[in-house]
Amino acid sequence: MRLVRICVTVPRMDVGLATLDDLAAIVAINNHVAATSIANFATDPVTVDEQRPWFDRHATSGPYRLLVARSGPDVLGYAASGPYRMHEAFRHTVEVSISLHRSARGQGIGTALYSALFDHLVGEPVHVALAGIAVPNDASVALHRKFGFTDVGTFTDYAIKNNHYLSSLWMQRTL
Repeated sequence: MRLVRICVTVPRMDVGLATLDDLAAIVAINNHVAATSIANFATDPVTVDEQRPWFDRHATSGPYRLLVARSGPDVLGYAASGPYRMHEAFRHTVEVSISLHRSARGQGIGTALYSALFDHLVGEPVHVALAGIAVPNDASVALHRKFGFTDVGTFTDYAIKNNHYLSSLWMQRTL
């Protein structure tokens, strides 16, 4: 058996809290993902103004965070934690999500973003983090497993996009 060494170059980047200046790039990433994959269930592009209420739900402290990875002025991707449901019973549960610019995938940027996000959640009133992943999406499932998420179950054929039924694997991690 021959051992093959794989080297991946991670671009010089910084991970930090998102600012309003990052929102246009986040919207562009999400709109591209929506148009080209099943990784999110959006069926129509959104504008920055339409996405602003989502952005405003995130803060610089507390359980709802929005982080971006930047290389210079370019946003490479984002990771977010937000409310799972609006019922008081779910106040210690967050739903997490992550999305990367198409040129930033497979370079360790998702790992850097999730590392920073979970570091920010330490000490916050969060008991469980949930993630719903449209399947198939081996890269996302592997990333979540890397961070200690375990499978909870699959919602089968419960959404429709581009005339195809979609399923989601739900995963959770106790913090």
